[in-house]
Amino acid sequence: MTAPEKGPASYFPSIEKKYGRPIAEWKDLIHSSPLSKHMELVTWLKTEHGLGHGHANALVAHTLAERSGT
Repeated sequence: MTAPEKGPASYFPSIEKKYGRPIAEWKDLIHSSPLSKHMELVTWLKTEHGLGHGHANALVAHTLAERSGT
């Protein structure tokens, strides 16, 4: 049995269920955005794609952490 996800990734199942897109697609959108700052990306996901704050924040935090290697 695998341990449950912790941190931002713990939101991923509910993000996929609520918004109907796989996490990889959301990450691709974040990577292709001309924005680079955390809160700019969060605001963009909220206004342009209708995500809630917590879901947008989790996606951005996880994606930027991967980008920086942490």
